[in-house]
Amino acid sequence: MAAVPSSLNFPAHPVLAWSRSAKRSVVVALDVVMSLFAMWMAFTLRLDTLHWPEGIQWVIYALGPLLSVPIFVRFGLYRAIFRYTGLAALTATAQAVAVYGVVLLGTLLWMQWMKWEVVPRSVGVMQPLIFLLLVGGSRAMARFWLAGLSTSSNRASGRLLIYGAGSAGVQTAAALSSGQQQYVVLGFIDDDPAKVGRSINDVQVYAPVQIPALVARLKVTDILLALPSATRERRNQILKQLQPLPLHIRTLPGLSDLASGRVTVQDIRELDIEDLLGREPVPPRPELLARNLTDKVVLVTGAGGSIGSELCRQILRERPKQLLLLDHSEFALYSIHAELLGLCKANSWETQLTPILGSVVHYARLATLCRTWKPTSVYHAAAYKHVPLVEDNPAEGVMNNVLGTLNLARAAIEGKVEHFVLVSTDKAVRPTNVMGASKRVAELILQALAASPTVAFQTPADVGTTTLNNHTRFSMVRFGNVLGSSGSVVPLFRSQLAAGGPLTVTHVEVTRYFMTIPEAAQLVVQAGAMARGGDVFVLEMGQPVKILDLAMRMVALAGLSVRDAAHPDGDVEMVITGLRPGEKLHEELLIGDNPEPTEHPRIMRAREEFITWPILSEQLQSLTDAARHGANAQMLTTLRHIVPNFLPDTLHLVVT
Repeated sequence: MAAVPSSLNFPAHPVLAWSRSAKRSVVVALDVVMSLFAMWMAFTLRLDTLHWPEGIQWVIYALGPLLSVPIFVRFGLYRAIFRYTGLAALTATAQAVAVYGVVLLGTLLWMQWMKWEVVPRSVGVMQPLIFLLLVGGSRAMARFWLAGLSTSSNRASGRLLIYGAGSAGVQTAAALSSGQQQYVVLGFIDDDPAKVGRSINDVQVYAPVQIPALVARLKVTDILLALPSATRERRNQILKQLQPLPLHIRTLPGLSDLASGRVTVQDIRELDIEDLLGREPVPPRPELLARNLTDKVVLVTGAGGSIGSELCRQILRERPKQLLLLDHSEFALYSIHAELLGLCKANSWETQLTPILGSVVHYARLATLCRTWKPTSVYHAAAYKHVPLVEDNPAEGVMNNVLGTLNLARAAIEGKVEHFVLVSTDKAVRPTNVMGASKRVAELILQALAASPTVAFQTPADVGTTTLNNHTRFSMVRFGNVLGSSGSVVPLFRSQLAAGGPLTVTHVEVTRYFMTIPEAAQLVVQAGAMARGGDVFVLEMGQPVKILDLAMRMVALAGLSVRDAAHPDGDVEMVITGLRPGEKLHEELLIGDNPEPTEHPRIMRAREEFITWPILSEQLQSLTDAARHGANAQMLTTLRHIVPNFLPDTLHLVVT
């Protein structure tokens, strides 16, 4: 069932369209009338006969409006928007009327003392009480009446069930009851049998098993998961129950994002697939996070990318002395720098942020960087990682991923960097594409350098050979796809859903490992802190996810249905496009077997063979020469020689 676009606007009721001054004038006039009526009622009840003012009694009648209106203005009663008023507004009204009553009674007693007019003292008590009932009642009636007008004027209102009758769900229902929102709350769903069958603020609480019947009977269009403390496993169970139903599923953020204890309508958001695919996070070890970061100079390459930018956020929380941001994209560098500046200002952090525009392909730039700022730790996240694009541009992929890593590693050794961490990929394991093979070569470079106390470098920029003492501790962290990264399948599916489909899947059996970007970045930092030198860390990614199932779950989350032969009236079609050049059906994380556990339950240390530096350096010279001259055939041959288990699909490559 397709949701009605929230951007649609319908004509409001004429009363709601009045100007602010017109509404205020009407309210003041009503208060004047109610004040006069309350005075008449007080005299009538006290004298036990219908009263009509005479003589100076008209002055006493006039005292009501003359005293009440200025006091109400002072208490802000004419600034309130009636259809949003709640307990705070009613409390302010009671306080204002109480002050008015004291002033009125004092005035009447003073007049009696002055012998101006004998007025029963009980009138000074009864009139404010009657006035309070009239004013409070009018405000309450106006709130419900205007809320009804607002709701009726918004024909795009969604019909909503709230899953969770706890404090978050109740506060959300209260926020939605203002009437201006796009949802009508039809009921709560709760697992607690003690709550089922009862009502909260006149909203019925139902059991989860009643949801299908409620959807049919009440024509429910949306369901909100108001379960900020629920685990992802529990959310998955709920989604599995709701998936057959034509519901648009939304959610509130977790407890950490609702720390204020107050839920607003603005907290409602789409239920992202990240909420369901991501695992329960393992609490980080503070000593691992801080070990190579606190009060240190840290360099992040690819700082504007998906992983690089999250690494910067995680690193900044550990309060480094200086954070160097390197990226070759001007806009990406500007964006992450501006964001981090905002974080420093908001948290009063004194970390010096230095944006550096440049490419890892340019060795001289990297060498100058390391000599000038002397970073202690380097996190190398800069890479071309989009498989089809690198397949179409293999030389550029090799130059950036291989030569860039070689350049940065050499600059790190020369600059006496203590720790160097490479962000790698599962596509480096038995690669079938140039991107994966180039990342495996990058791993081999660091493995070879880590095993060499002295290293001889010879690059095209050198006339001869330079021998360096190597004190840098190299390591690499290998993991699968991160949810929401540039080029990943989740943003693609989102854009295809927004366009009405179809959703494109390469193969019905294709699977991938997934991890959230924050978890991946946090584990990269902790893995680097455990490095001994030459470590190949592998992150525990959980079970691989079938991409077709992922697409179908995203369709279900949007409240839509899949259109196929069995369901020709569905909303979104699935199209199988076939595997792209260099793409695997299933990715792997390990080349060898029997990985070692580490201090962290989700980080393993792999045992993998590598090529010694003297042999590898010669092969790298041949590889980079071929890439620099666009000699694809020679480049692929050399890649296969360096990475024997590289099985490329060469039919699509332009071979020179």
